[in-house]
Amino acid sequence: MAKPPTELAEEVRERVEDRRSYLSVIDRLNKASVDKHWEAYSDIPWDDPEYRIDPDDPRWILPADDRLGSTAWYRAQPVEVQARIGLWRVATAMKIGLQFENLLKRGLLNYAYRLPNGRPEFRYVYHETTEECHHGMMFQEFVNRTGMPIKGMPRSLSLVAQLAPLIPLVSTELFFVFVLGGEDPIDYVQRRWIKEGRTKHPLEETIMKIHIAEEARHISFARHFLKHRVPRLNRVRRQALGLFTPIVLGVMARIMLSPPGSMVRRFGIPQDVVREAYRNEAARVELRDCVAKIRDLMAELGLVNGVNKRVWAAFGIWDEPKIRKAARAAA
Repeated sequence: MAKPPTELAEEVRERVEDRRSYLSVIDRLNKASVDKHWEAYSDIPWDDPEYRIDPDDPRWILPADDRLGSTAWYRAQPVEVQARIGLWRVATAMKIGLQFENLLKRGLLNYAYRLPNGRPEFRYVYHETTEECHHGMMFQEFVNRTGMPIKGMPRSLSLVAQLAPLIPLVSTELFFVFVLGGEDPIDYVQRRWIKEGRTKHPLEETIMKIHIAEEARHISFARHFLKHRVPRLNRVRRQALGLFTPIVLGVMARIMLSPPGSMVRRFGIPQDVVREAYRNEAARVELRDCVAKIRDLMAELGLVNGVNKRVWAAFGIWDEPKIRKAARAAA
């Protein structure tokens, strides 16, 4: 077992034109999971006084450059209320994260259930499932220690989400788009917060760094799986995947980035403040940017066309992929 990381891990990125290079990536990911992994109750010092969660701790206060933290309404609240709002938001993100990873684990096991003997993906999927189990435990332990009534996903959305683990029975490619839709946006946010020093509490920072380090492997596998499989799909399945991808990403990104409705109700945040903080150009840019890697991947795989581009735009997540921007710059 490894100690909490001090540096952020980067995902493995290789070209996988042939099966040999694809299998090489899986071997590297399997080895990385054996060599460097974390356990929720062994590698996090939960009982260290410095890691204790106090809802009134000023380290939970949102920074001035945060979208909600920058509003006059938030800054006018008592310091204790500011701290509790900040903690509520962190805890809600962790609760939603563990709920998504619950769906992910069930989907991964459905995928692995049908794999023939000898397939290297089986071992990797079980490594990832094990890591996601520890993520769920550390997220839930954090939520428990806040003492707050954190619910996570809205009930209606949670009910619909129960269909997600069944996606691999229909399309494994769409399932791994769903995986990226849940993992890439939160990875984008967590990396930015760590880089910008927004995370002040040592428990939150430790959990984030462990999550980022292991999610780099999970994101890498999903991307390489799609690179390997999508070119082999027939025309109808490619078109269907291209159409459903922006729908999945548009929904998932909003779940991860939108203000928790329970937080708005709990602290009586006025709707005009919510609009000011979360429905402006900066919010729209963040929404587009958090799915940029997946959008670029879909363009690289030839899954973006004139028809589904309008779906990307309708969900507010369209921007010119890097490969097209580069081609225009070179022209």
